[in-house]
Amino acid sequence: MADLITVEDPDDPRLADYTGLTDVELRRRREPAEGLFIAEGEKVIRRAKEAGYEMRSMLLSAKWIDVMRDVIDELPAPVYAVSPELAERVTGYHVHRGALASMQRKPLPTAGDLLQTARRVVIMESVNDHTNIGAIFRSAAALGMDAVLLSPDCADPLYRRSVKVSMGAVFSVPYARLETWPKGLDSVREAGFTLLALTPDEKARTLDEAAPHRMDRVALMLGAEGDGLSTQALVAADEWVRIPMSHGVDSLNVGAAAAVAFYAVATGRPES
Repeated sequence: MADLITVEDPDDPRLADYTGLTDVELRRRREPAEGLFIAEGEKVIRRAKEAGYEMRSMLLSAKWIDVMRDVIDELPAPVYAVSPELAERVTGYHVHRGALASMQRKPLPTAGDLLQTARRVVIMESVNDHTNIGAIFRSAAALGMDAVLLSPDCADPLYRRSVKVSMGAVFSVPYARLETWPKGLDSVREAGFTLLALTPDEKARTLDEAAPHRMDRVALMLGAEGDGLSTQALVAADEWVRIPMSHGVDSLNVGAAAAVAFYAVATGRPES
């Protein structure tokens, strides 16, 4: 059973995992270096636990202690009970969901490990917006994608905002980082995947025309919001694909586009 500890000092060193959560640059550096990430809200904490992540500690306001009692009773990690005001002073923001947990990261698999068994893969290039990362993982989980590969400069899927937006789906879809870019794409092709670059370019075939759901192994490449895929990534692809647009709209947010494309890759349209 976890120890329930009331803390009244925002400078208590036991709360160090939770300090400065709104300082994005600090947390980007600190969390991977220290091997931790923050799960926010009851559902996300439970999903992290169910996915096998070890809990370092929890930070709870009083009303969440009974809600999380079963988790508290099962785990040896300390639970810090704090007032909402103290939680805000420690974290830097009002913790609306009233429950935070510091979780221990797991070692990442290699891209090669994931490619051995996957058939439908997402590849992200330079996606640095944590909201988009979370949205893409959530759609990938919901629509049956098997794995995610990240270029070396993509944002951290386990950053608090990404985890929150994904509603814990980052725990459901295995991911790895390609060590080099775009050279790392060669290993994906060598594993038997067709590399499809998603782009609004009119020279691209529509997803219906390309029919990725009929391909044996597909890797769908997504670029960052605004810039899209780089010239190097587009050159490295086997084929360009696009989502047809109407009413003069030239493109979708990358998170929305990903969901549409994942559906086409995983299932396509029903046969007539």
